[in-house]
Amino acid sequence: MDGLTMEVGAVAAMRYVTDGIKAAKLVMRHTEHTLLVGEKASEFAISMGLPGPTNLSSPESMETWTKWKDGRCQPNFRKNVSPANSCGPYSPTHYLQHPGETCSSIGHILTSNSGLPRVGLHSHDTISMAVIDRMGHIAVGTSTNGATFKIPGRVGDGPIVGSSAYAVEEVGACCATGDGDIMMRFLPCYQVVESMRLGMDPKLAANDAIARIAKKFPDFLGAVVALNKKGEHAGACHGWTFKYSVRSPAMKDVEVFTVLP
Repeated sequence: MDGLTMEVGAVAAMRYVTDGIKAAKLVMRHTEHTLLVGEKASEFAISMGLPGPTNLSSPESMETWTKWKDGRCQPNFRKNVSPANSCGPYSPTHYLQHPGETCSSIGHILTSNSGLPRVGLHSHDTISMAVIDRMGHIAVGTSTNGATFKIPGRVGDGPIVGSSAYAVEEVGACCATGDGDIMMRFLPCYQVVESMRLGMDPKLAANDAIARIAKKFPDFLGAVVALNKKGEHAGACHGWTFKYSVRSPAMKDVEVFTVLP
């Protein structure tokens, strides 16, 4: 995302192309669209000069998949389905059996019976970055392979504008990582930037965005980093001890900051 022009490029569910962030930049630079998905996103990226089609599987990923399959495909991110503990095929659990059930009781059933596995420290690989150049222009970018064992077709918050990243040149920027399925429901990076626009410093803006998510989903795992146009920065997290790095022209090396939940 370009914080000056507000142009955005994104790709999702893209196979056979190694460099997703370059593909996203091509969408931003060479189309009037914001998001391309699936097979056609791959075709676009290759047609614009990126290498491919490429087999993205590795011996490590195939070994991980084999162990998952041998373990009856658990975890698998499904809920309210039958059978619950196998590789399927699955069918919905029919919980609407009593005419007296209300929306609130249904919500309780969904919550209490949910087998949704928690995103862990080693089950995703999001990299998100915000940059201010020497002219003061701000840009952000995010790249990820998504959550391990996700349901085919799943799209996380990486390509969702305002969730994994957001930038407005006259205000600042934000990057996020964690449980994208939860975080995208709150657009935390959009909120962080708009909070800074209203006068919050980066630390307060970051904490406020995380607190809103934690209030509804106290078991979620995630973090945000806020950066204002002056280069002031801060992070906030929930469910883990989070680290992010900073580098400026005045620094001899990268500095790592640790944020406690």
